[in-house]
Amino acid sequence: MKLIYKGKSKDVFDIGDGNYLFQFKDDVTGTDGIIDPGANEVIGQVDGLGRENLRLTEYFYRLLNSKGIPTHFVSADINKKQMVVRPATLFGKGVEVIVRLRATGSFIRRFGDYIKDGDNLDYFVETTLKDDRRGDPFITKEIHEVLGILKSEEYETLVSLAKQITKIVSVELAKKRLELWDIKYEFARVDGKIMLVDEISGGCMRAFKDGKPVPALDIADILLRK
Repeated sequence: MKLIYKGKSKDVFDIGDGNYLFQFKDDVTGTDGIIDPGANEVIGQVDGLGRENLRLTEYFYRLLNSKGIPTHFVSADINKKQMVVRPATLFGKGVEVIVRLRATGSFIRRFGDYIKDGDNLDYFVETTLKDDRRGDPFITKEIHEVLGILKSEEYETLVSLAKQITKIVSVELAKKRLELWDIKYEFARVDGKIMLVDEISGGCMRAFKDGKPVPALDIADILLRK
């Protein structure tokens, strides 16, 4: 296998058959020693996190595919913490999409003078550029067009897909009395179509149960428990 990209939560390999392989890691990101899925700095490892993230990702990708929502997922090997995917073409150097049901995390850090932690945001969608050096800057639809990253109609497609997927994820979590507060995705072009790529895991969402935050490692265990 040929290493294509070494990331914070996974490494990406070209396996030579037209597909790529994701190797999930146990690394966690955070700020000042506090775990934060939206942060850019790796602050340590949580044993078993990569496996649990892959378990949840496989579950949601199979669910989305069954509902006709396009993803790049091909297959997964949970024991090896590996997922095979179709190769994707990024928007620019990568665009992240955050869907916010309640205000928390970086949203409060930026706009805390106007809103309180936990306030309802009703599926508010924002996009950021994947750029650790510049702190993943927020980017609007208009700036996407100016920079040639996304056309207006592509942006609207991305927002619509992100909301649709989030509603499905939220409903699944609610079945186990988990409340989704926010979730981060990545979209790209696969065979010319905009579709979900990367992962849907406890490591890229915030969920609460009985008013208390649920650790990323526990989300898959709670949701997938028989």
